Amino acid sequence: MSKLRKRLHEIIFEADTKAGKAFDVALLIAIVISVIVVMLESVRSLDSRFKVEFDTLEWVFTILFTLEYLLRIYVTNKPLKYIFSFFGIIDFLSIIPSYIGLFVGGAESLLVIRSLRLLRVFRVLKLSRYVGESNQLVSALIASRRKILVFLFGVFAVTIVMGTAMYLIEGRTNGFDSIPHSIYWAIVTLTTVGYGDISPVTWAGQFLASLIMILGYGIIAIPTGIVTSEMTKSERNNIPKNTQSCTNCMESYHTDDAQFCHKCGYPL
Repeated sequence: MSKLRKRLHEIIFEADTKAGKAFDVALLIAIVISVIVVMLESVRSLDSRFKVEFDTLEWVFTILFTLEYLLRIYVTNKPLKYIFSFFGIIDFLSIIPSYIGLFVGGAESLLVIRSLRLLRVFRVLKLSRYVGESNQLVSALIASRRKILVFLFGVFAVTIVMGTAMYLIEGRTNGFDSIPHSIYWAIVTLTTVGYGDISPVTWAGQFLASLIMILGYGIIAIPTGIVTSEMTKSERNNIPKNTQSCTNCMESYHTDDAQFCHKCGYPL
């Protein structure tokens, strides 16, 4: 039985073998079809015409995904590790709406959450340039999170100051009827969205708006530079580029010659 669990674990959680890649490809195809079914079901004309077919397909996919979810729990040494992992939560959310729909009407529409499972495509594309670069991007985002948070707090402070200043300059007569409304205008302008629902009419307000617009272009480039810097650093590190997964702690992406998990030491 332990050999069976190990074999199932390789097929379900890894994409280094033909069976594992075939399983993930089939899973992604099923996810895409199920999401399309949910979307088509929301079209009244189609739903009234093919309701029985849609309901049948929906339950076929729900049963298949439920069996897959239970198998993932079965083949792991620590089921709770998978259940409360990112993909474990997504997998659970992808099946529970169907069962809730038996008691609460309209819950089936939440099944579009299944589209998030398409993130597993990175395991199917096991080519090193895809898996390695996706790991590199994730590592760069994690490493730069503090810098980005500080940057966002700075932008938030700028929008408050600029919005308040515009409220004092333009006032309620020109559409800036409150500080929160003026801050909303500052955010729209700073991000270069520019809805145009309110705009300054005085020369002082237009001058301040021009400064915010120019500042917006500079602000957009800052987080890009932060992440790029961290990506350059992580590129120097030898990031694992396979999909080998530990059955004990669920850690993935070990080096190609690894015999033990680099996190918990469990044999691979």
